[in-house]
Amino acid sequence: MFESPVIDATTGVLARLACGGRALELGIGTGRVALPLAARGVPVEGIDMSRAMVARLRAKPGGDAIGVTIGDFATTRVPGTFSLVFLVFNTIMNLTTQDAQVACFANAAAHLEPGGCFVIEVMVPDLRRLPPGQDVRPFGVSPDRCAFDVYDVATQAMSSNYYAIVDGRAEFTTYPFRYVWPSELDLMARLAGLRLRERWAGWAGERFTSESDQHVSVWEKPAG
Repeated sequence: MFESPVIDATTGVLARLACGGRALELGIGTGRVALPLAARGVPVEGIDMSRAMVARLRAKPGGDAIGVTIGDFATTRVPGTFSLVFLVFNTIMNLTTQDAQVACFANAAAHLEPGGCFVIEVMVPDLRRLPPGQDVRPFGVSPDRCAFDVYDVATQAMSSNYYAIVDGRAEFTTYPFRYVWPSELDLMARLAGLRLRERWAGWAGERFTSESDQHVSVWEKPAG
């Protein structure tokens, strides 16, 4: 996700969709996307809850020039409107309830000027790999590390879990998420007054199919 071709493809699409206007990143973090997007000439602002991550953004070249508001990106408002609002790399799943995800769409729509776009990059839930009765899917195993996802298909709650052996001691980390389907996101967009404009399997504009493991979706706020 930090490799130059990935960043170039991502920011190239976002810069085109911004159409010379301002961009707002929800969950701006350490500026992985915001800084190179700003380097393309797009004025960028952000919202993030983590002061530690924003401090890392501020420490990078150009980080002081990006305005960041501390708060929950599902509900926090910043002044003005934007031609582009975006969420990348599964960040929508950090909102662990459906209500919070619906609120995020409403917040994005409220920040958009007419004709503006809301963009999300997120995985497609990989439930086909779960046989009946199983709710765990490993995705990384080595002699000193183990990583696996746990799914609750009744609530769409999931977690990513990591065990690591460090200096002879076991360390465990878990992160909660809520997975969400493309069709569910489209309904959230409709509730917020947005309409689907484009959906790809990646930032290169690949065709989205039933075999795609992620999607980049663009919803538009109608003009007029």
